[in-house]
Order: sequence, then C-alpha cells, then structure tokens
Amino acid sequence: MTEHNDIDHVSGRSTTGHEWDGIRELNTPLPRWWILTFYATIIWAIGYWVVYPAWPLVHGYTTGILHYSSRATVDSELSDLEKLRGEKMAVLGAASLADIEKDPALLSLARARGRTVFADNCAPCHGSGGAGAKGFPNLNDDDWLWGGSLDQIMQTIQFGARSGNPNAHEGQMLAFGRDGMLKKDEIVTVANYVRSLSGLPTAPGFNAAAGAKIFSDNCVTCHGEGGKGNQEVGAPNLTDQIWLYGSDEATIEETITNGRAGVMPTWSGRLDPITIKALTVYVHSLGGGK
Repeated sequence: MTEHNDIDHVSGRSTTGHEWDGIRELNTPLPRWWILTFYATIIWAIGYWVVYPAWPLVHGYTTGILHYSSRATVDSELSDLEKLRGEKMAVLGAASLADIEKDPALLSLARARGRTVFADNCAPCHGSGGAGAKGFPNLNDDDWLWGGSLDQIMQTIQFGARSGNPNAHEGQMLAFGRDGMLKKDEIVTVANYVRSLSGLPTAPGFNAAAGAKIFSDNCVTCHGEGGKGNQEVGAPNLTDQIWLYGSDEATIEETITNGRAGVMPTWSGRLDPITIKALTVYVHSLGGGK
C-alpha cells in the first residue's frame, strides 16, 4: 500500500491517499442532509431515553419524566370502559343465572361479555367456537363431565378441576396398567368391552363375558354398572360415542394403562364474579346446557 494525496482524473475528486493494487480510495464526504439526519436521530434517542421508560435497572427500569406505561394506559382504558358498562354490569351482577337467561336484554349482554372473555381465556384449549380438541371437552355437544347446569358450569369455571383449589372438582382415571392393577391381556379385553358399550366393533376373538367381569371389578365404581358415567367424579359416559381422547382401541388401552388427569384451571381471582357469571351463561348457551 502506498500513500499519496492527489486528484482522481475520472471522477475529479481527491483521494484519501490510500491505494490497494492500483485501486485508489476516493475522499467522498457524506451528504450534509444525511449527516444532519444522523445527528437528529441521536438527539431524538437521547430525548426518548429521558422522556420515556428506557434503561433497565437491577430491580426495575427508568420510568422517564413522563412516567408513561402502555400497561397503565390499557388499564385506564379498560377502567373507562367498565365505567361505561357499570350500570348494566351491576344489573347483571345482581341477577341470578336463571333470571339472566329469562331476560332477553340481560341474556344478550351476558353472551356478548362472555363471548369476549371466552375468546381471551378459554379458546386456546376449547377452540374459538368451543368445539374442543383431544383432551379438551367439546362445549357444544351437551355432554358434561362435571355437569351442564348453570350452577355446575359456574362451579367448574370458578374453581376448575384438579387445579389445586380446595373447591375444585377432583377425581381421575387410574393407571391400571402402570400401577400393576391389570395385566396387558386384561387391558386389551376391557378396552374392547368399553368399545362395545358404545356399539363400536371389537377385536376378533373378544371375550365379552371376561370383559364385563373386568369392568365390573374395576370400573363400575366410577363409570356405573352400564358405563353411563358419574358427574360427581367426572367419570365420562362410555355409551354415548363421545370420546375426550379418542375411541380407537390403542387410545383406550393407553387411557386404561396410564390413566388421565387433565386440569381445568381455576378462574376465580383471575376473573371478577360478574365476568364469571357472564362466561357461565355464554358457555351454557353453546351446548344448551341442562
């Protein structure tokens, strides 16, 4: 590399004096508008740091001289919205669940409020229309593990199932295979018996009498003599062709072998009582309820 400072004959600009393999570097300054814009962005950034929250600290962050918070703005807007709704929501809160369903105006208000809350909190598991998914109940089919009356639905929403709340629904499908209560061939036999209860085809050579005996000895306590289920413990009806995890033989064997213990979270404390009431009415309307 050689250094000399002269004028490039092609462009007419001076060079920096740097040359590599015969290629000389032009000394072309940045446009003044670009430099001014660059300085302006620096000034803007400094002003933003001063005015708005910006710098992380050990136990928080700088709040800026405006003390702006997007969360506080949202909370304020929601508070203003609640004030607008206040009178109507107060009437909704004072009415019983049965009275709400009898009053067209209150029913419309509850459904509108409930639909929004459902989309924000329940749809990730139950689907936007409440149709459910594998392991998450369909709320449209009027088949309820813990009961489909207004009061029962509210109980489930408030406290959940196996959520850890002392008022939550309890009860689970035992792991008959994993815990050594049934052998593999017994699990296959009773799985086919369970399929037969809802009219599904069974495997060749299936021994119905043996399946009925295994079912009677191990399953009737929760599912009942005819497999009709028991809402007190969340035991599903095995005769209605509605399956939470699937009806194929392999899935039923998996359920019998390792059990099931899905969790419905508790919403009491997360949602206010009036919102829970509106959500109850909305969910009840999806499947007709009881």
